Amino acid sequence: MRFGKTIKIFLIDGDPNGRMSCELSNWSGKSYKIPRIKIKDCSDRDDLTSTGVYLLFGKDDEGKDQVYIGEAESILKRLNQQLTQKDFWNEAIVFISKDENLNKAHIKYLENRLHDLAKLANRYKVDNSVVPTQSSISESDRAEMEEFIEYIKMLVNTLGHKVFDEKREFKPKQKQDTFYIKAARGAEAQGEPTSEGFVVFKGSKAAGTTVPSMAPNFMIIRQKLIDQSSIIQKGDSLEFSDDYIFSSPSTAASMVLGRNANGLIEWKLQNGKTLKEFESSDKTTKA
Repeated sequence: MRFGKTIKIFLIDGDPNGRMSCELSNWSGKSYKIPRIKIKDCSDRDDLTSTGVYLLFGKDDEGKDQVYIGEAESILKRLNQQLTQKDFWNEAIVFISKDENLNKAHIKYLENRLHDLAKLANRYKVDNSVVPTQSSISESDRAEMEEFIEYIKMLVNTLGHKVFDEKREFKPKQKQDTFYIKAARGAEAQGEPTSEGFVVFKGSKAAGTTVPSMAPNFMIIRQKLIDQSSIIQKGDSLEFSDDYIFSSPSTAASMVLGRNANGLIEWKLQNGKTLKEFESSDKTTKA
């Protein structure tokens, strides 16, 4: 069961595009969001000389979201080094402890776990060339660090990056909440609506061909999926190589069916109820 959280965000420079400090109620950790161009201004933050973990955010040469995950015994010193060592990033998010109880073993553990979580979520390209080694810490310390990680995930998301978020929005629910499409030319897919749009599950099959009347913008999106190997040829159909989030159910349905489609009608539960009917009945229930 999740409980509400209070997040205190302080605009250090009085500018929403400037530096921010973030704290959670009843948490010993603290976060900073720092634009690259403001790193040199951070000599006024004494706590940034302490031990912690950091994430560098930017985009690669193809415009894909990219992240580098690191640790340091002096966060500010390391960030200044990264100004000359890595040029892809334009923003850093830092995590330290307000009571200075993070030691070298702790931050090595955090670095490794965050790296693994980012790779698992597969939303951002992870820039680390070497997998960080996981330090050996006690069972009690490990429990504390796992709790620390949950707060890191929450704040990183709040600060605008879903780097650790699973594409499927796991929540207590039954299998009947999964939506299906089964149609001509090998189309057979599963997915679910999310707060970002609609996610088509890994292993789903899209029609192997498209119809001539398919909208040009959908043709472009579909070709992009093929070019980046998000869907790959499998026999007479195309298969999703990973969960993929589309901006809407209709875009998702069109990619699966290889034609223009209304996703609210095409996506159906096992009992035959359309997504449109499901959303309407859900609103009626809540009213």
